[in-house]
Amino acid sequence: MSTGAVEFQLLHRDRQTEARRGRLTTPHGNVETPAFMAVGTAGTVKAIGPDDLTRLGAEIILGNTYHLMLRPGEELIADLGGLHRFIGWNRPILTDSGGFQVFSLAKKRSISEEGVQFQSHLDGSSWLLTPERSMEIQQRLGTDIAMAFDECPPFGVDRAYLEQSLARTTRWLNRCAAVWRPESCGLFGIVQGGLDQELRRRHVEEVCSLDLPGYALGGFSVGEDREAMREAVVSCVPLLPSHRPRYLMGVGSPNDLSACIGAGVDMFDCVMPTRCARNGLLFTSLGKIVIKNAAYARDDRPLDPSCACYTCLHFSRAYLRHLFVAKEILAMRLNTLHNLKYFLDLMARARAAIEQDRYSTFSAGGPAGDCEGDEEG
Repeated sequence: MSTGAVEFQLLHRDRQTEARRGRLTTPHGNVETPAFMAVGTAGTVKAIGPDDLTRLGAEIILGNTYHLMLRPGEELIADLGGLHRFIGWNRPILTDSGGFQVFSLAKKRSISEEGVQFQSHLDGSSWLLTPERSMEIQQRLGTDIAMAFDECPPFGVDRAYLEQSLARTTRWLNRCAAVWRPESCGLFGIVQGGLDQELRRRHVEEVCSLDLPGYALGGFSVGEDREAMREAVVSCVPLLPSHRPRYLMGVGSPNDLSACIGAGVDMFDCVMPTRCARNGLLFTSLGKIVIKNAAYARDDRPLDPSCACYTCLHFSRAYLRHLFVAKEILAMRLNTLHNLKYFLDLMARARAAIEQDRYSTFSAGGPAGDCEGDEEG
């Protein structure tokens, strides 16, 4: 079914789980799903370049409306040829609407039916972000996939607040759809509702009443218990249209990715691999490694013997520890290369397992299942 600039093809379903293998077609190329999107908030995935991402096998990255609007501004980016040209990335880009960022500024913003008035975290200047303005910015940036402007309620709010928030998010989605140009990009609607399964079901019906190129689950990984999050995702995902991509926003530990792929999620994003890399926490097939630990001072082994990334092929744990302890910039790059390779390889392994109808075994253990445990020594 055609949805303008973005289309989704469901290629295979695992026979024993809800896991799906698909392909997303965008103006800047295809994305094989399940897919993990590296976060490039301000027009860059921190510590590495577009050439690195290409070599790692990344097919899509995420940018952010809020940050790019404030600096350097969508007008400048548009004048210089759009976001792809500006950042030197010729593959697909998905842009967040800015909703999560402005709602995280709890003491610096106010919500109205019109939109959100907020103060910039950079200089305190006053800004208004509305559904129409968010869509205008994303389309001027030249994104492949634009996210609808929504409210991401904080964890723990009462049901009355959630109901009001969901109703407003639905109205805002309709306003986004009214100014969306399907020939230029895809538009994904966002389902909210906290951990309240009844509200989630209701909001799925409201959001999916619009035939959009894709749908996302928002409002997870904001402080709730992990098992409660997974239970809510598992109950909600099957309610989403099977012929459209399903995107779980902001959830990204290896175990969570594995479990949620098994529930039928197609797309993910999270800062976990890059943020952990900058803080010296590295994911390997043997478990997590905190590279600053003294145990690695004379360790001549590669970080992960089963990994073929540049970092693991060329450097020892001892060298990586030295770089990190010495606060050398190279530590950030090498660590980031490895962690992103781990996450992207996890997606590749998941796709292969789904194609071979063995995802039930994959999701029950293996490398992905070990990464939440104790550090490997």
